[in-house]
Amino acid sequence: MQRQIFQNFQIATLLYVFNERDEILLLERAQEPNRGFWSPCGGKLKMDIGESPYACAGREAHEEIGLELTPADLHLAGLISEHGYQGQTHWLMFLFEVRKKLKTLPPPMSEGRFDFFPAEKISSLKIPQTDREQIWPWFWKYRGGFFAAHCHCHPDGRNEWTLEETK
Repeated sequence: MQRQIFQNFQIATLLYVFNERDEILLLERAQEPNRGFWSPCGGKLKMDIGESPYACAGREAHEEIGLELTPADLHLAGLISEHGYQGQTHWLMFLFEVRKKLKTLPPPMSEGRFDFFPAEKISSLKIPQTDREQIWPWFWKYRGGFFAAHCHCHPDGRNEWTLEETK
């Protein structure tokens, strides 16, 4: 069996932002990865400058939704590693719940458009397979705590999950 080598390893933050009614802010992505899917906003770390996950989360919140954050405004809710996502790359994702509540819906931007959703609506949305399988269920289950998981994404579309830590 030939082993597939990936040249790309991406590190990103995802921001779980809520309004005062506890509805989650999601972005309908206009760009890859996951174009046309709903997911939390966020983005890739600037590795060339040694950006930390907390600094990246703050920068992305400012750029995408106009929210000024400090590390104290962020709760590290989860850590997800994905091996071979979409047969293209490996991902390391820091999932942050934002403690500040939004009062209004951010305007559309180049990354896509936003909307708020109650928790029970998420499963009916067009969301990435890995989010549907485990990331959302684990986020809700361990909300306020922490979870770490690994997903081995197989070329046939099958995903093999390992829950590595919970609090």
